[in-house]
Amino acid sequence: MMGAGKSVSNEQTWWNDYFYNETCYPDENSSYEEGDVCDLMDGTKFEAVFIPTLYSVAFVVGILGNGLLLGVLFQSRKRWSVTDTFILHLAVSDVLLLVTLPLWATQYASSLGWEFGTGLCKFTGAIFTINFYCGIFLLACISFDRYLSIVHATQMYNRRKPWVVHASCSLVWFFSVLLSIPDWIFLEDVKNDRQGHRAVCTRNYYKSGLDVRTQKIAARALYHALGFVFPSVVLIFCYSCILLQLQCGTKGLQKQRAFKVIIGVVAVFFLCWTPYNVVLLADTVQLNNNTGTCETNIYLGKALTVTSSLGYLHCSLNPILYAFVGVKFRRQLLNILRSMGCKLKTTVKLESFTRRSSIWSDSGETSNSIAI
Repeated sequence: MMGAGKSVSNEQTWWNDYFYNETCYPDENSSYEEGDVCDLMDGTKFEAVFIPTLYSVAFVVGILGNGLLLGVLFQSRKRWSVTDTFILHLAVSDVLLLVTLPLWATQYASSLGWEFGTGLCKFTGAIFTINFYCGIFLLACISFDRYLSIVHATQMYNRRKPWVVHASCSLVWFFSVLLSIPDWIFLEDVKNDRQGHRAVCTRNYYKSGLDVRTQKIAARALYHALGFVFPSVVLIFCYSCILLQLQCGTKGLQKQRAFKVIIGVVAVFFLCWTPYNVVLLADTVQLNNNTGTCETNIYLGKALTVTSSLGYLHCSLNPILYAFVGVKFRRQLLNILRSMGCKLKTTVKLESFTRRSSIWSDSGETSNSIAI
């Protein structure tokens, strides 16, 4: 497989780019201090230890959590609410993203780098991008659904019009696929002579014949706009309005539970993704101004590696945030475990419910729900 890789000249310098911990290269106009030689192996050694470890944790925790979530959803499929449909798509997108992590971890753990060829590089990278955006957009849809239900007591999505929620999910997947087009075009198995002739699965912007720096900045601007700013605005607006609405209500225990869930949703999203976006923005500014030294680039590369890996952990936390906090989810899970012969001791009273309700909510209808 390695024979298919393309050789990268020694004059090209290592950068950490965009979604993946990519190895990208600035154009020939890049300038560094005289005599400044980049030790690329330093960053490679760091990645070889850090990325496989964190990706393995994210993979195991995420697959187990989302697997349990999908199992409970399947078990309660006859009582699905609109919210559960969104959760189903969110869990599927998270699982599909997580299954790509072992391949990326192998790239950094192996002394040979990416050993799977250009075809699998394009496919894996596109799958990653599709499910990254799909997960982010679905979080925005769920937030908007909660906003309409709690603040305006309006059901944009309801059981009488199931096609609306399915159409929304289909649009989310469609736009996510569109955003993966650059991966199908640019991702390649590339060999880097300055990193011990290791191969990396990276975007090769040189093949287009256009200015490399402009293409990279455009790609990063698109990510910042759609991958962080847009969902951030939706989350902040929707949940701020929900919190204000709940403060005016009178339901004590349910209101306190909703406050905790809302704060958790917003806090975890920003804790996971803000550090990466801040570091990426700093790296983009340096790339645009062409002012960085090799040492600065290597430090930024390590920071991007750490913060991007932290962001990917968000997929592992989604089941906890969007389902495990739900009383009915816990009831369903305990029922499933008991049906499998597990003897569990719990003080929770497992009450049967006949209303079609979300597994993450105690409310029968989303319009009356005050819990996430």
